[in-house]
Amino acid sequence: MATNFSTLSALFLNCTLKKTPERSHTQGLIDISHQIMEKQGVSVEMLRPIDYPVASGVYPDMTEHGWTEDAWPEIYKKVQAADILVLTTPIWLGEKSSVCTQVIERLYACSSVLNDKGQYSYYGKVGGTLITGNEDGAKHCAMNILYSLQHLGYTIPPQADAAWLGEAGPGPSYLDEGSGGPENDFTNRNTTFLTWNLMHLAKMLRDANGIPAHGNQRSEWDAGCRPDSPNPEYR
Repeated sequence: MATNFSTLSALFLNCTLKKTPERSHTQGLIDISHQIMEKQGVSVEMLRPIDYPVASGVYPDMTEHGWTEDAWPEIYKKVQAADILVLTTPIWLGEKSSVCTQVIERLYACSSVLNDKGQYSYYGKVGGTLITGNEDGAKHCAMNILYSLQHLGYTIPPQADAAWLGEAGPGPSYLDEGSGGPENDFTNRNTTFLTWNLMHLAKMLRDANGIPAHGNQRSEWDAGCRPDSPNPEYR
């Protein structure tokens, strides 16, 4: 019997350096995953953080810390509403984009927020990444992004990254004519596997009401509960 994914929602944050409507090659790879999810009934939203006045900093709302404008609190509401978060980025000098770094910093700024079970608020959500570029660095970027997401509380499924890399040096990018990007079987396979694994794990977590709330509740720890933690006085 087919799994019903219609209760799930996903958010793709395209950390391109190009504002809408300029063509984003990373968007081309997003579209593959997006179409699979929508076909399965997942509610999907995509946005480019570069289109918004997102302030730099490590607090949830930087207007409380000297900035006159900060769009992050509104983006964070979308992050919180999504079962699946996919951070996507081009590669520059072997690294994820500056926008992607900024988004991770702002995700981190909200990592102390607790859910209704007293866990960190990203518990019960799944994360993945998509990457495009004309130089080496896809696995390096994926390691950094996926580590960051799990550190904040996201659950990472198997094979949660996919990428397309063009020939090293100047040359066609993913959506350019003759790049071979959209037809690349390796990239298409990995993007498909990533998408289904994100949906499977998100569905499992939703059906289980998230990660069990024992031994991982910040609220309980702060209240003095130390479930099975060794007493440092007797080490």
